[in-house]
Amino acid sequence: MARATDAAYDAVRRMILSGEAQAGSRLGEAELAETLGLSRTPVREALQRLGADGLVEVLPHRGARVVRWTRRDLEEIFELRSLLEPYAAARAARMAPDQDVLADLLGRCDAMEAAVADGDLTRVAQLNSLFHAAVIEASQNRRLPAMLTSVMHAPLIVGTFRRYDAGAMARSMNHHRELVAALAARDPDWAESVMRAHIRAAAANLTTEEER
Repeated sequence: MARATDAAYDAVRRMILSGEAQAGSRLGEAELAETLGLSRTPVREALQRLGADGLVEVLPHRGARVVRWTRRDLEEIFELRSLLEPYAAARAARMAPDQDVLADLLGRCDAMEAAVADGDLTRVAQLNSLFHAAVIEASQNRRLPAMLTSVMHAPLIVGTFRRYDAGAMARSMNHHRELVAALAARDPDWAESVMRAHIRAAAANLTTEEER
């Protein structure tokens, strides 16, 4: 059963993060079970896990739907990220990541920039999430990943990168490379500053678009 639940969780999560299941759309147990070739029990358990991740809203007697964030939700999410991720970046720099970690981060930068060039914004968002997760992991604070799991999904679902113009996209990509440079230099103040600017720029771009 655990394996079936994991399979359902992974499949529905991909549907949400890829945009196949859009914000606010209903996630019916019976329909998902048929689509995935599973019974309803692992699908139900997967939806509960996705609810804990902040990706799904489970409504009593009404089923589940993909979470839809309001402007206030997004402001709160980015406020949390602007507090926690700069701390994670500074701590990662103090922990002095080795060359393998730095090479992995640079590889993610290369992949993101290639996806930008190809116009594959879904891939950009996925790689961006992985980049941030790798920085958080490099902080070696075991509690941070769990604290940031739900808020890290927001840019994927609301399509942050689809709202970027060429200048905003270039700035975001440059922030990633500068952050890797700060980590390589083992400079926590620099790493913290870059990450804070990066998160604030993303938040400003998102709220500006919401006002239009």
